[in-house]
Amino acid sequence: MPVSIRNKAIQKEEDHKNNIKTLKIIQSEVQSTNRVALSVDCVIFGFDENKLKVLLIRSDLKKFQSKWSLLGDLVKPEEDLDDSAYRILKQRTGLDDLYLEQVHTFGSINRHPGGRVVSVAYYSLINIQHHKLKITDNELHWHEVESVTDLAFDHQEIFNTCYSRLQKRVQEHPLGFSLLPSKFSLRELQNLYEAILGVKLDRRNFRKKFFAMDFLIDLQEIEENVPHRPGKLYKFNYSKYAKRNKKWIGIDF
Repeated sequence: MPVSIRNKAIQKEEDHKNNIKTLKIIQSEVQSTNRVALSVDCVIFGFDENKLKVLLIRSDLKKFQSKWSLLGDLVKPEEDLDDSAYRILKQRTGLDDLYLEQVHTFGSINRHPGGRVVSVAYYSLINIQHHKLKITDNELHWHEVESVTDLAFDHQEIFNTCYSRLQKRVQEHPLGFSLLPSKFSLRELQNLYEAILGVKLDRRNFRKKFFAMDFLIDLQEIEENVPHRPGKLYKFNYSKYAKRNKKWIGIDF
């Protein structure tokens, strides 16, 4: 092998060794130079009175005075991410019986006025009537999603991302049925999907799609005491859904 080629190979190997970080070096960087904090923000969607809503709290930082924000906090050193999300949810709302799903990580350099803070977003979808808030500090309450604008920090971006994920998921999985009564009409079902997707759906096309999936059970019952023409009542066939190995063909409206 020519000397020049051998020298280049040796130099390349030396460069490679120099770029390998030991655990001690990494620990030193974390403790001294990086100094990046980790936080969790929770986007809690709720369905009530044919409206999709989201939980917001008044920001307590002077920079964002009077602005609304999502439910969030820094992750403690001894916490897993999921544990942190459930802790924040309970501390802010008193609720401890929701399922939270991790959505996305947000790490813009100047997203937090307190320094370099990377946030992991979680979201949930609940029936508001089944989950009453036990804590309402800092004016915590439900807001209709169409009214949500100009949130504190980068929370508008986080909210928009989680909302898009919810809209996608509800068309890929039968998430919405848990928000309905055990017996529901097709009108109630359509109202639910319209609220989540934020669009008006064609009545005939909507019903055709759901009947084609063959997951609705006709209970041979009619609505009572309603201000409109009573409709048939149905329920979702969870056992049939499970037997199909939870195969949901999805709904593309």
